[in-house]
Amino acid sequence: MSVARADQRLSRKYFFDDTDMDLFFMSAMSLGPTGGLDIGQAFHVASTIKDGDPDSWVKSFHDYAMVLDGQASEWKARGWHRQAGEARLKSFASFRAAWQFAKPGAEFADLVAKQRAQFPKAMQELGIDARFFNAPYAGKSLPGAFFQNASADAPVVLVIGGADTSFEDLFLSVGRGLLERGFSVAVADLPGQGLQQAQGMYWEAEAEKPIGAVIDLLVERFGARPGRIALMGLSLGGYFVTRAAGYEQRLGGVIATTPFPRPNELFAASVQSDLANAGKQTAAAQRARQVMVWKMGATSVQDFHDRGARMQADPSLVTVPFLSIIGTGDSPIFVKQAREWHAAIPSQEKCCVELDAATGADGHCQVQNRLRLVQEVSGWLDGLWRTGAA
Repeated sequence: MSVARADQRLSRKYFFDDTDMDLFFMSAMSLGPTGGLDIGQAFHVASTIKDGDPDSWVKSFHDYAMVLDGQASEWKARGWHRQAGEARLKSFASFRAAWQFAKPGAEFADLVAKQRAQFPKAMQELGIDARFFNAPYAGKSLPGAFFQNASADAPVVLVIGGADTSFEDLFLSVGRGLLERGFSVAVADLPGQGLQQAQGMYWEAEAEKPIGAVIDLLVERFGARPGRIALMGLSLGGYFVTRAAGYEQRLGGVIATTPFPRPNELFAASVQSDLANAGKQTAAAQRARQVMVWKMGATSVQDFHDRGARMQADPSLVTVPFLSIIGTGDSPIFVKQAREWHAAIPSQEKCCVELDAATGADGHCQVQNRLRLVQEVSGWLDGLWRTGAA
């Protein structure tokens, strides 16, 4: 039996030998059930990628996104609006996958801009009421979207992603499923997410501040009610929401997959692994590290560590209802921190769910089975609020 690596995200290989590529290949496939690439499409693109080569990944997903965009436009010209929207949403998902291994800077920004153009077109063609916003923050703004459930009284779930995210892909990973289950859904980019780092906005230790700015807008513009707002974080978002849970008083519940109160422990383990494997890393792994440094706003490895060391959440401050979700095949650092966090928080209503390999959801943020994640979250929230949602 193999020993779990500190920097692993999946307990087994699915397609690529490069572990970063394998994770994000599964991430791309995970969006299929909610409108992203279907299995056959994802495997077709993967078959054109050179394992471990980031430029090959970027080109393959970009080119396929262009094919799908052409298909969408052809169908729209025929008057096939739903079909066009479905193809356009898949084009968005392919552009989204493309920037995963893009070079920091212009290449990354170009791909985000292309996905950002596709998403609202797809929403319009599909008849999905996406209300885009920019929440004022620190003299700049945090982009996002709000999806109003048919029930005017529906609670709001604000979904926050992690190190590799943009607000649009959060709609496909969990937002659409929650919307269909009786909740209004908001998705937003915090500093360092989407393309915020290109605007000089980097990951922040005091994550409660940008999250609070988004909640301000949800209350003022969309009528979200304090106490009927849930906050959900995925991956590094598991840090952002554990931090906010100790300060933001308007939350009725918090969900993290997984709780991640001390991300620098994983950052340090990743650096140690890089040093131990110097000269053996794939170009894809090196590119992924470059993007992380960019999103942190760091100028050196030491600066990256110093900034990361300030990112800490205090469990003793958390009394809000809290759902901890753990994939047992994730990094042992994630698993250990999540268990310790859950045991330490004084919340009177708290629940911890551990998902093993038999669930098909034991990977990082349930990347192989997003439906199970949505089921766990919606079921817990239904019990918390008695929404009567399906």
